[in-house]
Amino acid sequence: MPEWLAYYWPTILVCLALGGIVFAIIFSMVRSRKKGKTSCGCDCGHCALHGSCHSK
Repeated sequence: MPEWLAYYWPTILVCLALGGIVFAIIFSMVRSRKKGKTSCGCDCGHCALHGSCHSK
């Protein structure tokens, strides 16, 4: 095992874990968007921009 890998393995693991979490969040947001769910989770009928953020 290279010396730098032995020295930096905790940092590499933390970066991989954080990257996985960010990927999971983005994947979940894209999947929810494709299903037609809003990102705020509120009723769009009471929103001031209800006609401009979602296409019909």
